[in-house]
Amino acid sequence: MKFDSRYQEDNYYMKKALELAKLGIGAVNPNPLVGCIIVKDGKVIGEGYHMKFGGPHAEVNAINSSKEDIEGATVYVTLEPCSHFGKTPPCADNLVRHKVKRVVICNNDPNPLVAGNGIKKLQNAGIEVTTGILEKEGLKLNEVFFHYIKNNKPLVISKTAISMDGKIATKHMESQWISNESCREMTHEYRNKYMAIMVGINTVLKDNPSLTSRIKNKKARNPIRIVIDTNLKIPMNSNLVNDNKSKTIIFTCNNDLKKINLLKEKDVDVHICPKKEEGVDLNFVIEKLGELKIDSVLVEGGATLNDSLFRNNLVDKVKIFMAPKIIGGKDAPSFVSGCGIEKLSEATKLEIKNTTMIDSDILIEADVIK
Repeated sequence: MKFDSRYQEDNYYMKKALELAKLGIGAVNPNPLVGCIIVKDGKVIGEGYHMKFGGPHAEVNAINSSKEDIEGATVYVTLEPCSHFGKTPPCADNLVRHKVKRVVICNNDPNPLVAGNGIKKLQNAGIEVTTGILEKEGLKLNEVFFHYIKNNKPLVISKTAISMDGKIATKHMESQWISNESCREMTHEYRNKYMAIMVGINTVLKDNPSLTSRIKNKKARNPIRIVIDTNLKIPMNSNLVNDNKSKTIIFTCNNDLKKINLLKEKDVDVHICPKKEEGVDLNFVIEKLGELKIDSVLVEGGATLNDSLFRNNLVDKVKIFMAPKIIGGKDAPSFVSGCGIEKLSEATKLEIKNTTMIDSDILIEADVIK
């Protein structure tokens, strides 16, 4: 394939590398999604992506896929090659050893263990390095990783389905289904993508959910289930305690050792938390999840949990599926409950990033402005 300029060529192959990286969604957390393309004499001779946590990195898989000598080749990789020994040897050293000519990078790695050292190793070996190719696309792809590395806390995404008047159920608490089938399928994609899912105890008591990922024609990862349960009301016969489809973690303020031991026998982890006026200290929860190396949390709780998270400024992103329905009624619950704010200046402010028609519904994606 001929290109009018090096810029066009770099963009073309980096786009292919980014598409490769997406194949690792749901399998690599808390590691980043990384894709790699090796090009020599105008043709692709190797490609690979980071396939699973603890497995070989994208560069290694790309090198191993090549049936030709990669000396003198150009390597396109979506994230700066690592420069330290972790679960695998440094990829920067590997590229130096193979005497590649040039390395093109989408994003620099903010991990303090790398943070420019991979680039320095390549440059010190006489390898030409170009950075920042499709940088915005790379930042979007790895927004979870970048947030977690910089903050040592998970990215918190609040997801809900509402009517056009902001209701999540009728006054009789009927909520299935406000959103359409395509939106519900996307929810399962989110459950596969993000490492954990969070609900409040009221959701468990009302629905007895399993909180699993079900994707057509694809083996999906089930997220770690997190339950905010101030008084440790979770039934011992609930699905989250018994189904073993994924790990369940309960955060509570109730030090009922007998029940805690019964839950531990079911392989359920229980963390005793400080108590605030509204219940579990959610700041403690988010800090603890970061320590547990959980990089992202999809919140599918009800109005009470949403209220606590927003009031504590713990939500980073919002995904709202809005259905063309009017439910009405002062007793029908809204997306966020509680007493509400007193002044508009106190409102949580959002920056809308994208709106998409999902059949008859609208998906609104926004970042919380902090």
